[in-house]
Amino acid sequence: MATKSDAAEKAEPELVISKVFDAPRELVFKAWTEPERMKRWAVPDGFTMPICKIDPRPGGGFHYCRRSSEGLEFWQKGFYREVVVPERLVLTEFRSDQEGNMVRHPANPNWPPQLSSTLTFSEQEGKTAITIRMVSHSATEAERKTFEAAHELLQTSIGAALDKLAESISKACAQ
Repeated sequence: MATKSDAAEKAEPELVISKVFDAPRELVFKAWTEPERMKRWAVPDGFTMPICKIDPRPGGGFHYCRRSSEGLEFWQKGFYREVVVPERLVLTEFRSDQEGNMVRHPANPNWPPQLSSTLTFSEQEGKTAITIRMVSHSATEAERKTFEAAHELLQTSIGAALDKLAESISKACAQ
C-alpha cells in the first residue's frame, strides 16, 4: 500500500508561470493558436519560425521550427488534448525532427521526452491572465529531476517569450 509520502515523492514536479496582459482574452488566446501570430513572439532573440502549423482542436496538433541565425533548426511537435476557446488549452509536446518524429533533446539526453501543459486564460477587469502549468509526461526519475532542475531556466526563457507576446499584442491593439 502506498503511503502519502510515497505519492508525494512520485508526483511530477510542476512548473507554473503566470502573466497578465493588457489585452482581451480572445486576442491572447489567438496568439497561441494562429500561426502568423505565434511566429511573432514564440522565438528567442536571433531566431525565426519559418514553419508553424497549428490545428487547435482536440486531437489536432502543432508542428513548428525555430531557426537560429546560424541556420540550426529546432523542431517541436505536439497534440491538443483539450481546447476550450478562449479559456483553456491542454497539450502534450515533444522535440521532433522535420517529419514530426519524436527525438531526444540534442544537448540533454535526460530531458523528458514529452511535456504536458495546461494553459488557462482568464479575464481580469479588461485584462487577460494566463497561467501555464507544465509537467514532464511519462518520465523516468532522472528525467523528472532534470526537468525540475531546469525550472528556473524555463521560468526565464518562457518569461522572455511572454514578454515578447505582450509586446506583439500591444502592437496589435495599437493598430
